[in-house]
Amino acid sequence: MRLWSLHPSLLDRQGLTACWREGLLAQAVLAGGTRGYTRHPQLVRFRRQPEPLVAVAAYLHAVADEATARGYRFDRGRVGVPGPRAAGAPRIAVTQGQLDLEWRHLRRKLAVRSPDRAAVVEQLDGPSPHPLFVVVPGDVEEWERET
Repeated sequence: MRLWSLHPSLLDRQGLTACWREGLLAQAVLAGGTRGYTRHPQLVRFRRQPEPLVAVAAYLHAVADEATARGYRFDRGRVGVPGPRAAGAPRIAVTQGQLDLEWRHLRRKLAVRSPDRAAVVEQLDGPSPHPLFVVVPGDVEEWERET
């Protein structure tokens, strides 16, 4: 499971659809709807929120926004918290070190599976965060499994 801290616009088609599926899985785990993945480290930052389901819904709505911008149709009805309520979710801190690690990881993935997308991403000055996250100074997050 990879719940990217990077902005969904940076992902290729495969990455965006995987992010959607994994976000829905995270939502199911946080809602107690599955027995698998309950200790997955990617869920730590959502569990730390006052309302974890609202936070993951905000995450998913931003992924769906990017899908819509690309002409894809992700079923927002699968998100447990409607967009207006999720829009009020507090932003979550993500360290610059975490964002940098994910940026390197994504660029490696794109170079192999989506060279055209990789060429576009390589022209950028650096990564931008998912709208739910705000970047703070720091190293890689303690919950990250180095890639």
